[in-house]
Amino acid sequence: MAVEVLLPKIGLTMQDGTIDEWLVPAGTAVREGDALLRLATDKVDVDVEAEAGGLFHPAVPAGTTVPAGTLIGWLLAEGEQPPGPGGTPMPAGPGSNGTASPAPSAAPAVGGAASMKGDAARPGNGGRILSSPNARRVAGEAGVDLGAVRGTGPGGRILSEDVEDHLAAAPAEQAPAVLPGDQVVPVSPLVRRLAKERGIDLAGIRGTGAGGRIRRADLDVITAPAPAPVRSSDVIPLTGMRGTIARRMHASLQEMAQLTHGYEVRMDAVVALRAQLKQEWAGGDLPVPSLNDFLLKAAALALREHPLLNAAVHEDGIHLYEDIHLGFAVAVTGGLLVPVIEDAAALPLPELARRSRELADAAREGRISPARLEGATFTVTSLGGYGVDFFTPVINPGNVAILGVGRLRDGVEWVDDRPLRTRVLTLSLTFDHRAVDGAPAAEYLRTVEGLLRRPLRLLM
Repeated sequence: MAVEVLLPKIGLTMQDGTIDEWLVPAGTAVREGDALLRLATDKVDVDVEAEAGGLFHPAVPAGTTVPAGTLIGWLLAEGEQPPGPGGTPMPAGPGSNGTASPAPSAAPAVGGAASMKGDAARPGNGGRILSSPNARRVAGEAGVDLGAVRGTGPGGRILSEDVEDHLAAAPAEQAPAVLPGDQVVPVSPLVRRLAKERGIDLAGIRGTGAGGRIRRADLDVITAPAPAPVRSSDVIPLTGMRGTIARRMHASLQEMAQLTHGYEVRMDAVVALRAQLKQEWAGGDLPVPSLNDFLLKAAALALREHPLLNAAVHEDGIHLYEDIHLGFAVAVTGGLLVPVIEDAAALPLPELARRSRELADAAREGRISPARLEGATFTVTSLGGYGVDFFTPVINPGNVAILGVGRLRDGVEWVDDRPLRTRVLTLSLTFDHRAVDGAPAAEYLRTVEGLLRRPLRLLM
């Protein structure tokens, strides 16, 4: 029986998506977990997998933008034709984006549908290894056994960058590239393939990896496109990420009674502790937390004492969240993304620092999964790196508050009629006055300040 393949709804805000590329040709036998297509959404690009197996036939060409839930293809049994006039399968060739689809190895199976579910790769021994679609594709192209790769994703899930790190750590002689003049350069199969796709001559690249190994990052530096200058006559369409930000922020200001408190906090103890950690942890496995990491942990811990700030307003009342999932804004090309650190208050500071860096890097490089952008119960955003002292952040819909962080600067405190130089910054707490009054909001800021004055408690 023919099974419909529908465009999945990825995240709460997705309205439609673009089929950037079909990853399997028409008539290919796919199995559960195989990637069917590359989907471009208003936030990220992601592979859509098959939930079960069958012979795949697309119903729309590549390059098409359709609403979530639209029929985009079929999974058929052997000898079955897709429903419709004439029952003729649509060929999966180059779509309107002009991109031909590569063919994966076929595997017979029966029935199924498309979803974002399949995290499991299946090695030859029948075991299940948690891995992303990109990780499996990269591993297949590079000839890497996923059983030998250490996963850093949730629950040990193997990500594509884990495969790349595994390749980079492999002995150079396992994957040498012989270049003109009999020069042997250590390079992984993945890097060799990317260089061919991008038309890069490996002979002209100096590798930054161990033993001169050429890494993917070495190619990215060469091929990173320069941002197009914005001219006064340009019209920037409110589509994609920019359109999503515009709609959500306008709705936030229209639907909430937003008010902002400014609050100056002393950072001397945090600055001193961070300098100490940089010396004691130098060369070790623990990441040295940034100032922003200290603020993230303090913001999360303070929510335990002030649950009204960790809530959402619905028609029937104020719903307090049980968990503390901390979102933090990351500037990316064309807008911003808000990755989410789950259970942030329960994480030791070094682990929180590791996760914040991984998520921020993934967001900037366009490889963050949609699941990592959903579920924030409170958000922190910083403009300190841009020299801003105070601003009025706008609350993300679904939350009742957002904390803004200004730049670290010199302050003055008077002690016995003598000026004392201090290190301070200004916090900007915007809150929904429907759920929180001014005094509880101020008490929350006071709790954050108290944690930052005694930062050793944040390390736990």
